[in-house]
Amino acid sequence: MLEWPVDARSATGLIDGPAGAIEVDVDLPDDSPRGVIVVCHPHPQQGGTKDNKVVFMLGRAATQSGFASVRFNFRGVGRSEGGYDAGVGEVDDVHAVCDWAADASALELGGLAGFSFGSAAALRAAERRTVPRLVTVGFPAAYFEASVPRPDTDWLAIFGDADDVIDVRASIETVSELRPPVDVQILEGAGHFLHGRLTDLRKRVAAFLQG
Repeated sequence: MLEWPVDARSATGLIDGPAGAIEVDVDLPDDSPRGVIVVCHPHPQQGGTKDNKVVFMLGRAATQSGFASVRFNFRGVGRSEGGYDAGVGEVDDVHAVCDWAADASALELGGLAGFSFGSAAALRAAERRTVPRLVTVGFPAAYFEASVPRPDTDWLAIFGDADDVIDVRASIETVSELRPPVDVQILEGAGHFLHGRLTDLRKRVAAFLQG
């Protein structure tokens, strides 16, 4: 099983999860980490993995801000065992990764981040545990049949206003109406996968995490 890196800046391996092994990547900042940011990837049935470019850039923003970045594959993706569970078991995966990171590193959970499906999983996880910071990118409000929850956390929500994968107008409106207010930032002309805008994404997320 994967151990927290001590003499290296990164590590990849498997940890125990609720549906079997979970594949995890750990990346460390230049200096001693101030905490851990766990990053969640897009929809498992639509090609989402921990190596997605947006997910990778969220991890880069975390390490740039002095946090350890922990990216992982949901159940049934890559070397992670189990099968797709319609977003229910995937939230359990998030908690398992958070618990492992806390135990293995002795660091505090600095926040959760996620892209698309992963942002919904991160939000659901933030309902059940103390999360100082939450970053969502391309958050699909339609995933929530009832009202979208507003956990007690600092929340940055980034959308591309040319997103043609989610109902971006409805999602922006829903998140903008939450109280206390969410820090909603719009990348004009950007699509769902933020092609050509990943550096802008990294800078915005790093500024939020450093704040």
